[in-house]
Amino acid sequence: ALSQTAAEYVKSRLPEALKQHLQDYEKDKENSVLSYQTILEQQILSIDREMLEKLTISYDEAGTTCLIALLSDKDLTVANVGDSRGVLCDKDGNAIPLSHDHKPYQLKERKRIKRAGGFISFNGSWRVQGILAMSRSLGDYPLKNLNVVIPDPDILTFDLDKLQPEFMILASDGLWDAFSNEEAVRFIKERLDEPHFGAKSIVLQSFYRGCPDNITVMVVKFRNSNKIEEQ
Repeated sequence: ALSQTAAEYVKSRLPEALKQHLQDYEKDKENSVLSYQTILEQQILSIDREMLEKLTISYDEAGTTCLIALLSDKDLTVANVGDSRGVLCDKDGNAIPLSHDHKPYQLKERKRIKRAGGFISFNGSWRVQGILAMSRSLGDYPLKNLNVVIPDPDILTFDLDKLQPEFMILASDGLWDAFSNEEAVRFIKERLDEPHFGAKSIVLQSFYRGCPDNITVMVVKFRNSNKIEEQ
């Protein structure tokens, strides 16, 4: 389950660790065997191991999703674990998915879960072992121990020169239960002059549409030079 404890833990630890490793990498990029992708993957897996040690001791079965967008010169690198989702609006107003949800009903995930000796069943939505509505997460130690839920991120890189983005939306599944990618992009496009670039409006709208789930939304607006205006 998406939990405050797990989410807070990741929020307090991961950005700092990432920042440190990325700064070290930037200093010696030419001689490094690393890349943004490997650094993101290493740090995400490392925070999951840390959480499992700490949360197992306190019998805290908490878990969380993780979605990171890393902006560098002309690239956007997006790492995703779980069913939060990133979507970008390109120069023509198209909705470009920046991540793919890790849901138990996806064929690839279903096969992996089955290979690990797990199962999925329907309980309001498709769930791993009848419990978790996503197939990858950080934390969730009982399911990690069974190896049916994994912390491995999918990492995608996008060419900003080609896309010339106007904005991107990073949000938890509560938003995507109420809005399709295209609908969300249209909705935000009309509200970029609002405070938070319309993030607050779309959260309220998801709530009005009856979404009972966690709704966390960040809208990031790009300037023409692909620099972020603010968050």
